[in-house]
Amino acid sequence: MFEKGAKNLITDVAGLYVGHAQDDVIKTGVTVLTAERPFVAGVHIMGGAPGTRETALLSPERLVQEVDALVLAGGSAFGLDAASGVMDGLRAAGRGFAVGDQLVPIVPAAILFDLINGGDKAWGQNPYPALGRAAFEAASPDFVLGTVGAGTGALTADLKGGLGSASVTFDGITVGALVAVNALGRVTMGDGPQFWAAPFELGAEFGGLGTGALGTGALGTGAFDPSARPLVKGHRDGATTIAIVATDAALTQAQATRMATAAHDGMARAIYPAHTPMDGDLVFAAATGAQPLRDPLMDTLHLGNAAALCLSRAIARAVFEATPAAHDPLPTWAEKFG
Repeated sequence: MFEKGAKNLITDVAGLYVGHAQDDVIKTGVTVLTAERPFVAGVHIMGGAPGTRETALLSPERLVQEVDALVLAGGSAFGLDAASGVMDGLRAAGRGFAVGDQLVPIVPAAILFDLINGGDKAWGQNPYPALGRAAFEAASPDFVLGTVGAGTGALTADLKGGLGSASVTFDGITVGALVAVNALGRVTMGDGPQFWAAPFELGAEFGGLGTGALGTGALGTGAFDPSARPLVKGHRDGATTIAIVATDAALTQAQATRMATAAHDGMARAIYPAHTPMDGDLVFAAATGAQPLRDPLMDTLHLGNAAALCLSRAIARAVFEATPAAHDPLPTWAEKFG
């Protein structure tokens, strides 16, 4: 049986830390996941327009099997430079893959498109390396959700997006998710406040509103029509929901990749539509290795299911916790629904 983690954050996985840094004038930011020691990581990409750095080395057949940090950033391709700032912080801390007498921090990254969100993008120097370093240095077991870090300038089709997290425990294993929601689609049902993720809510973590009247207006004004076109951002707008799912289970890189793949089910349950040609939807997986698997086949099944559950809930929490700021092009969930 799945139970909500003590903090309901990805850092319920012992040894993981999350840090945010943001620029509220630009309306963008960076979120970093790091740990006490290198950890196994995998990735799976299902969106049609991803922006990534160092994801190829996460294939199970590659030489390097562990990473030092994972980065989620705004800024489109500019945001990939956030990983350079994180590498600087790790190197200063004596962290990295040893090559002779050199240490090379391994920092895969993914970005979302937040360049058309009401912020001032006329920067003179790319701000993302400094934001990445600041996010790394702010890493802690406790962090806030909503309009922070990589979710600072995020938007969905009709509401402000944000940064979310959630966790569960089962059979002595902990699983968590961390996500920056900047989706082309929408996370609520039709014209009401209910979230697509509502069937998976634990407690009232995003309002406890239930599923609403699924038979009327689930896709928009009027009767439910599965053939109706969903409400999405303008087709020229960029998007992307980028996430990390993590566990304290001992996984190989192949098993971590399978967990990341299964977690995409949670994205599809919480965003309508997901994985579009204009989204760069991506899920990293991280495994600290503290808990050995008792049944590798069945435990891997349950880990994938738990990761999807956490990701659905984290997506809804990201939007539920968003706060307003000057020049926002869209309302927050709280502004629209109270």
